[in-house]
Amino acid sequence: MSEDSSSSSQSFFRRHWEGYKEFWGERFSFLDNYSRFIKRDKPLPSWSESDVEEFIASDPVHGPTLRTAREAAKISAVGGVIGAVSTAGVAWKYSRSLHGTALSFGAGAVFGWTFGQEVANHWLQLYRLDTMAAQVKFMEWWQNKVEG
Repeated sequence: MSEDSSSSSQSFFRRHWEGYKEFWGERFSFLDNYSRFIKRDKPLPSWSESDVEEFIASDPVHGPTLRTAREAAKISAVGGVIGAVSTAGVAWKYSRSLHGTALSFGAGAVFGWTFGQEVANHWLQLYRLDTMAAQVKFMEWWQNKVEG
């Protein structure tokens, strides 16, 4: 049986599903870095701010990068709050519609978070740092610390 006849025996949807699965698998391959921490039998316990500061002080390579990534997350959160409150306020002022205000609040939070992340990316120059490596190193450090 030739390759053409075996591929034609698959359904139209099966062939496209396999293509989409491969396509999205390549785009989300970064999740493989975290899978050993996420897909555990016993989840890692939560860490505190002092644990993160201890890692930052102990790792001269990845510590500053992790600190910068955490600052960027704070900037994004502030952007999300500003976006949510300002768009909800405008929606309430002009429409007095509760559901419209709620939708504006949610959309404003998403847009504000995204805009805040872009501001942080450029202001803190995150594009020069490997923040994922720093986060993975922190997770490894936390796993070793917790498990002894």
